[in-house]
Amino acid sequence: MAEVRAVLQSCDSSLLDLPGNSDQSDSAEAAMMVLYLTDSRRVQKVLWRQLFVLDSMMSLLESLGSVQQLVKQPYPTQPEGGARGRWKALKVDYRSGVEEMETLLRSVQDRVQQIHKRRHTLTQLVQKLHSKKQMYEQLEESLLKAQNALQSCDRQLTQLRVESEAVVSQLISWKRLRDELQEHVSAAQSVMQIKLLSLSQSELCVELRPRPSSDLSSNELEPLKLSVSWSVDGRFRLQVDEGTAGLVEDCSSGTRAQLSAALLEVMQCYVGQAELLSEVQALRSSFAIDWRPAQRQLIFLKSSSVVCHLEVEEGYPSSGGARLSSVQRDGRPVDMCGLKPQKLVLRLRDWLIFLSTCPLI
Repeated sequence: MAEVRAVLQSCDSSLLDLPGNSDQSDSAEAAMMVLYLTDSRRVQKVLWRQLFVLDSMMSLLESLGSVQQLVKQPYPTQPEGGARGRWKALKVDYRSGVEEMETLLRSVQDRVQQIHKRRHTLTQLVQKLHSKKQMYEQLEESLLKAQNALQSCDRQLTQLRVESEAVVSQLISWKRLRDELQEHVSAAQSVMQIKLLSLSQSELCVELRPRPSSDLSSNELEPLKLSVSWSVDGRFRLQVDEGTAGLVEDCSSGTRAQLSAALLEVMQCYVGQAELLSEVQALRSSFAIDWRPAQRQLIFLKSSSVVCHLEVEEGYPSSGGARLSSVQRDGRPVDMCGLKPQKLVLRLRDWLIFLSTCPLI
């Protein structure tokens, strides 16, 4: 009892005045009080440590200016030795003991699994021995079914062979029909002088190969490419391709019923200028020229500084001629008094040869 009263006196002197802690109180109650005070002391120490950690954290947060500073701040070094070192040593021992225990448990589990596998294997062997007799009976039945299925497959194969021969013969006849249709299409395109290049929901591109009425061969003319587009209201828009040499780039529109007439008009215009266009196309392979159909003007680039302009009259070459309209050197006009060829009537090729060899320009 003296030791108990000494403990109570060291903790709190007011506890000595409690009715349960007098000299006449039971020793068991005093022991319970000591245990209670011991637990309370332990709890207070834990709370004090938590408050100390919380105070340290609050002081650290108040001293920082931003979250990045907290992230970049190095960790404080941990003190070595003392209770923490012993605690780490115990922790290492505990982990090694746990790992050893886990190793032992895994080895035991592996052995148990092996026993289960062997038991399962033995069970399967017993089941296979019991079912082997049934398998023999089923095998005989399966062989009989396989023979019946093989005979059925032979009959089906014979039928399919007959059908394939019929399909092949029909395919051959279709190929012949396709070749005949292609020949008819080619013949129709040659007669119609129109070749379809592309077709979409709103536009088609065609190529015209007109036959000129003169002695000029149609192969000497580049084909005339046209694009026809139509709108939802039933109107079309006809545009001459920019790559067609020599024809005035024009655009026309109208209803779908007027499309044939528009194509015929473009073709007649192209055929009417067939001889002139053929000559212009032939000259392009030998001279640096540019044909402007709207102005009926041929521009000849003799050199990088000399440019000659030739005007072509209507009806050339049968009823009209070609004359030199201007010569420019570095953008300035050149006097053409001395530029008089010996012939009075010159074709475009004669003019280009004369200008190419003339020493005055």
